[in-house]
Amino acid sequence: MLSEQCLQKIDRELAKYPADQRQSAVMAALAHAQVEQGWLSPETMQEIADYIGMPAIAVQEVATFYNMYNLKPVGKNKITVCTNLPCALSGGERAGQRLKDALGIDYRGTTEDGQFTLVEGECMGACGDAPVMLVNNHRMCSFMSDDKIDALLEELNK
Repeated sequence: MLSEQCLQKIDRELAKYPADQRQSAVMAALAHAQVEQGWLSPETMQEIADYIGMPAIAVQEVATFYNMYNLKPVGKNKITVCTNLPCALSGGERAGQRLKDALGIDYRGTTEDGQFTLVEGECMGACGDAPVMLVNNHRMCSFMSDDKIDALLEELNK
């Protein structure tokens, strides 16, 4: 069940749209629920569907389409590495491999201690800053050298 605080945030999103277009707030509602719970369970998506007044399958379609939504539990820190061609050619592949080696996991894996999940991401709109990473869908990290990757992991592991 979503907390009253989360529902209030969703209400603020719903207020941005006419009553007959409440479904327009679904992405924001999913994001708020995910921040609160860490991932989007089928029950959470059903609750959002009921709250917004749209079919559960429509909520699930949105959640499964976008990479930013977690449909299973993830580590405390989800690191998304851009592996689209411009980033891949500008160090994204190397950066991803550095993370795999340091964490001992592959893409879509979570470390045994639950600290980190590593995923590949689509274009983050920062090709000139490659390689780029996104931490927990909120923090963009640019020009990620080996030293910067090591420092990031140390910071997040505290």
